[in-house]
Amino acid sequence: MNCLGNFYTPQLEIIHRGKVRDSIRVDEKTRMIVVSDRISSFDNVLNNFVPQKGAVLTGITNFWFEKTRKIVDNHFIKMVDSNISLVKEAEPIRVEMIVRGYLTGSMWRGYENGQREFSGVEVGDGLQQNGKFKKPILTPTTKEESDREISPADIVKEGWTTKEIYEKMAKISFQLFDFGSKYLAEKGIILVDTKYEFGIIDGEIILIDEIHTPDSSRFWSAIDYQKNPLKVDSIDKEYVRQWLLENKENGEFKNVLATEVIEETNRRYLDIYEKITGGKLNYDFSENIYDRIKRNLTKAGYLKEGYVIIIMGSSADLEHCKKIRNVLDKYDVYTDMRVTSAHKNGERIPPMIEEYNKSIEPGAVIAVAGRSNGLGGALAANLAIPVFNCPPFKDKVDMMVNINSSLIMPSKTPAASVIDISSAALCALRSLNTPRLKAVFRNEIAEIKTGLIEADKEIRNR
Repeated sequence: MNCLGNFYTPQLEIIHRGKVRDSIRVDEKTRMIVVSDRISSFDNVLNNFVPQKGAVLTGITNFWFEKTRKIVDNHFIKMVDSNISLVKEAEPIRVEMIVRGYLTGSMWRGYENGQREFSGVEVGDGLQQNGKFKKPILTPTTKEESDREISPADIVKEGWTTKEIYEKMAKISFQLFDFGSKYLAEKGIILVDTKYEFGIIDGEIILIDEIHTPDSSRFWSAIDYQKNPLKVDSIDKEYVRQWLLENKENGEFKNVLATEVIEETNRRYLDIYEKITGGKLNYDFSENIYDRIKRNLTKAGYLKEGYVIIIMGSSADLEHCKKIRNVLDKYDVYTDMRVTSAHKNGERIPPMIEEYNKSIEPGAVIAVAGRSNGLGGALAANLAIPVFNCPPFKDKVDMMVNINSSLIMPSKTPAASVIDISSAALCALRSLNTPRLKAVFRNEIAEIKTGLIEADKEIRNR
């Protein structure tokens, strides 16, 4: 399926991978939020993707961010891609503010089993499933490995935040819920419950993460609720939760959704997107999602079109590697140098392999190792991108020892060996096969040919 899983590129620092979102460092004041098509439920990331889910969450969140700035400022700066937003760097407050207008979902399941206190809020007996509270209630949870109900008093006691900040978050949360409820009511939708997350920038509370999405909220059709409150269907992720609850195996939740569940989830998410925003997703879904993201990030200046990584076996090879990098730097691609020994700390190679093999842009690796070249072989045997050996030589004896190991690789270990520094860099660059670089190399080749013709004329005319 044409879906976005984890986001990989060696050009940007991954700060954090959440259940659905990847946070990417841009600079000290900004980061990118990449919203994947992963789906989670009951604190577990499922082994499925839901097509267009990330774009739906991104679009709805940014729609609400613009609508609610009068209530509270937020970290949103601009959309870079349908799945990616540029946001301000904030200090997150590790508490989820959950506002509930109705007794349903996990709260109803707890209530049905006799629970009467939720995050410090007391509820009485005799309440009905899906019944509306006289006024919305706030049931905060902590943001940990597994979300935990916590009372306002314990939030302060445990040091999650101060009493003053919590009270401000509570006030803002009720204001946001009231605004969202009224706005959606005009569209025939009930905002049943939702969560809000906040951060601090320059001492001020701002809204972060997401707001009023089908991942963070529960939505009902007002007409369906009026017909039968107990049979009302959710236009959100609750559909997935219910399927998982009804299809346990040996008391355990499944990790994989049925195909029809994925298709129905996709339909529901697109439906709520259109109902909330009044429009449809504005991009070509037939285009490969990774190609689209690469194009948009490159156009916005956050990515170079490709990369070449120089991996040396020892810091003693640094001067040799600097000479290679000097050639690469003339061509405006992303370059980096790393030190990893195949023999002494080869455990560092697998994380590199995952990053480079899954990167959204084309790349190549130049391996620089003296003596017995195990590094180039280890990289070439596992990488899905080109690997070029460019070994350093101390003397002729060292050259004879090294060149044999660099040239004679095991089967299915496609490492090419290039002795000349400049040629090794150019081989790596040409392997990227991008339109701009191809044009550059065509011009260089033409210049060389012209130079030779001019030199021939000059010599013949002497």
